[in-house]
Amino acid sequence: MNPIIFIIILTTVLLGTTIVMISSHWLLIWIGFEMNMLSIIPIMMNKHSPRATEASTKYFLTQSTASMLLMMAIIINLLFSGQWTVTKLFNSMASMLMTMALAMKLGMAPFHFWVPEVTQGIPLFPGLILLTWQKLAPMSVLYQISPSINLNLILTLSILSIMIGGWGGLNQTQLRKIMAYSSIAHMGWMTAVLLYNPSTTLLNLIIYMIMTSTMFMLFMTNSTTTTLSLSNTWNNTPITTVLILVTLLSMGGLPPLSGFMPKWMIIQELTKNDSVILPTLMAMMALLNLYFYMRLTYSTTLTMFPSMNNMKMKWQFSSTKQMTLLPTMVVLSTMILPLTPILSILE
Repeated sequence: MNPIIFIIILTTVLLGTTIVMISSHWLLIWIGFEMNMLSIIPIMMNKHSPRATEASTKYFLTQSTASMLLMMAIIINLLFSGQWTVTKLFNSMASMLMTMALAMKLGMAPFHFWVPEVTQGIPLFPGLILLTWQKLAPMSVLYQISPSINLNLILTLSILSIMIGGWGGLNQTQLRKIMAYSSIAHMGWMTAVLLYNPSTTLLNLIIYMIMTSTMFMLFMTNSTTTTLSLSNTWNNTPITTVLILVTLLSMGGLPPLSGFMPKWMIIQELTKNDSVILPTLMAMMALLNLYFYMRLTYSTTLTMFPSMNNMKMKWQFSSTKQMTLLPTMVVLSTMILPLTPILSILE
């Protein structure tokens, strides 16, 4: 793709999300979603493979259906309240439709089927945008309408997402699909606490984006997309292998790493609100995620892939790919647990 065209398209993606986040008019929010969706499709189809075209088509159909539901909710709210301003939704039908539309855009269960397929069909860089930046706009709208969301509906979506995010990743060997199921599970954790403490949801979203970006950057450094290619990293870049191990465990929420902090705060918030069964179930389901991260860690670091002796010397040659922010991102993904008291005060 022509660099100028690529920059224009990327700017439109950023602008679409920004419009959604700063607008107080429903029509502008809808326009922002459409701009964002139509501009990310050329980025996803950049490689022009049949797989990427199929993934982009699936993404387009799902997102346009979600946008249609969103517009339906906006119109019902308009007929009921007579205004376009983003405030509390007084109509329960509008509230439920909007929650489902945003859940579809986020890829939460039971609207999750497109996430692993789309992520698997596109290259690593568009996959990174899809699983991080694309979550900002729907989450910002959910944050704004949180007082009017049906508690039972959002908690059902959350627990389903955590379950499917855990079970779906168990027998996967494709790293992009594993990251997609991880995204589904993390969305479940975020929305579970949304009605009790929206600030914790935002904190979880920021930490999730940092950890996912770090993982994709580490994968892009070695161009690894499967467990098999990941097990070769010992020969190429031993340090990267260790970084992948630590970041994966952090994503699973293992103390004393950064990923434990949002889970800890969410469980604490739910138990404060007299909810015990839900956080217990969520913590148990998080073990499934931790299991498949541990399996990846095992295949990456504890197994030496059979290869010729001269292959084992590859790490001595300098890498052609330079990831500028990688050390900073790894530190943020693994070492910010001591900042928990400060962040809880900021809430």
